[in-house]
Amino acid sequence: MLRRVQKYIRDNQLLQAGDRVLVCVSGGADSVALLDVLQRAGYECIVAHCNFHLRGEESDRDEAFVQQLAADLPLHLQSFDTLSYAKEQGISIEMAARQLRYQWFREVAESTQCQAIAVAHHQHDQAETVLLNLKRGTGIRGLCGMRAKSPNPEGGDILVVRPLLCTTRDYIEHYLRDIRHKSWVDDSTNTDTTITRNAIREQLKSYSKSEIEHIAATAEHLQGYVDWLDGLDTVAAGRAKLYEELKEYGFAEIDKIYNALQAGVGGKVFRSTTHQATIKKGQLKIEPLEL
Repeated sequence: MLRRVQKYIRDNQLLQAGDRVLVCVSGGADSVALLDVLQRAGYECIVAHCNFHLRGEESDRDEAFVQQLAADLPLHLQSFDTLSYAKEQGISIEMAARQLRYQWFREVAESTQCQAIAVAHHQHDQAETVLLNLKRGTGIRGLCGMRAKSPNPEGGDILVVRPLLCTTRDYIEHYLRDIRHKSWVDDSTNTDTTITRNAIREQLKSYSKSEIEHIAATAEHLQGYVDWLDGLDTVAAGRAKLYEELKEYGFAEIDKIYNALQAGVGGKVFRSTTHQATIKKGQLKIEPLEL
């Protein structure tokens, strides 16, 4: 898990070594794993926890759990009257909680001079987002799902990063339970399938690990095409462009070729069933294989 996340952070340029990061921790498995991995990777972690007071004693239990979990770390706690805010703004409770937390994350990150705000979305969350958007009706941007790095929806200059988009919920729980021997708390409302996202989450239980990974990979690929169309110089756009340039030659390792080009690895050779690609002086030379 640690190596996988570190590679994902590096490949997507999410963080720099030693960055101070605001880690958003609910107490669930995903955010507990996020905090654990970022600490092990050497980042300076500041913990933020929101109590939305929507689940009675369970909300207070989560807050107490995070306090204990982050006992040796800088910790920021905030309570919200979410129901009143939703009524005042004329929005759903889910949207109210989203606005409140991201507004507060921005304030805390700015006041503590963090370089990023880290949230614990993973590949199951990505699949849920893509299917939810598809169900509602969407275009190519909706099918892109969540990005590894994006602006805070409530403004500010500090970006939101998602280091766990490289892994699945099942592996996260395995990592905590069997490797790190850490506990977490569960949100009982996640089983309420009258909530659309929860209904999709229940549906995804019948999907295999590879199917979840494929949905997440498709979203990431589409992000590259959107960036390319928008003229953005991003890692995703570079990979999409390279794929289009090489697809007729049948190379299966587009990401590895792209990373080698970016790293300036001279002499590196890749082969498909019909062609050979060699990196020379920062350029890719394509030649047919000799029969």
